[in-house]
Amino acid sequence: MARLEIERLSKHFGATVAVHEVSLDVRDGEFVVLLGPSGCGKTTTLRMIAGFIAPTGGRVKLGGKDVTALPPWKRNAGMVFQSYALFPHLTVAENVAFGLEMRKVPKAEVGPRVAEALRLVRLGGLAERLPRQLSGGQQQRVALARALVIRPDVLLLDEPLSNLDAKLRETVRVEIRELQHKLGITTVMVTHDQEEALIMADRLVVMSEGSVRQVGTQRELYERPADRFVAGFVGRSNLLSGMVVQPGRFETEGGIAIACPANGAAGPAVMALRPERLVLGAAAAGLDNRVSGTVELVSYLGASIDVHVRVSPADRVVVSQPNRADAKLPKEGDKIDVGWPAAAAVVLTGEHMGKA
Repeated sequence: MARLEIERLSKHFGATVAVHEVSLDVRDGEFVVLLGPSGCGKTTTLRMIAGFIAPTGGRVKLGGKDVTALPPWKRNAGMVFQSYALFPHLTVAENVAFGLEMRKVPKAEVGPRVAEALRLVRLGGLAERLPRQLSGGQQQRVALARALVIRPDVLLLDEPLSNLDAKLRETVRVEIRELQHKLGITTVMVTHDQEEALIMADRLVVMSEGSVRQVGTQRELYERPADRFVAGFVGRSNLLSGMVVQPGRFETEGGIAIACPANGAAGPAVMALRPERLVLGAAAAGLDNRVSGTVELVSYLGASIDVHVRVSPADRVVVSQPNRADAKLPKEGDKIDVGWPAAAAVVLTGEHMGKA
């Protein structure tokens, strides 16, 4: 295990800037997730760390050593690909042993290390099977064992769960997190799945258009998003455009006056409100903000219910309510009050308004 340092890493493909001066410090044993939409540069960044893509600028340091110019096999980084990339003609054991053989590990050592890696991923009894005889989840574990068997300084995971069905993803992501925690291995994972990132990471790196928008823990990004993009991408937010008319007072484009934290300068602004911080009906009484609206849509989501309320011709908010057995659900067309405390709002001004 080792500390990973990325310093102003960039990659240009002709005139296209795929990654722009990304810097990141991953502590020894930390699990960091690069999160962002497709095309944001996260996989290119991961592949530059692994050595599969040469950077246009910047450098990569692993364990204090500059590895920017080293080929992948000299970086001691274990990589798990989105497609698993298993050799179809080799057995499970042979697939896992491949990296050891390429590193000229003595044959007497290969067998015990392969057995230990398969035991870690709970595939000890499947060593002689071929990849086609395994489920998707089992193939993913083989790929993970192959990455771990070389005892890497850093583990790199490129969308490792994207080929699994939803239920299996829930199981395997917990298994990966528990295994990483047990081994204490420095890990960087790429995903576009918010829930996956929130569950697995020690810290998140939110990326957009080749740049880092914010780095922090789940709570930091959720409670204090740096800009409009992060507010809309990490979790869900009601994003209301308008003006800060004076400290502690915001007015939407639809003319609704809202009490908010007094931390935004007067001028154009965007307010972010998390759906679960809003309440409906009688529960809105006595709160800092209380507005009336019309229910336009009610979405039943199992554990929760989303109520879409039009509060002005220009403004609509989504209110997320726990699905309780005794809950009385509003109906489309109902007139209803929506309320929330001033502290629930995040006001984004200036360059932080950005684009969603």
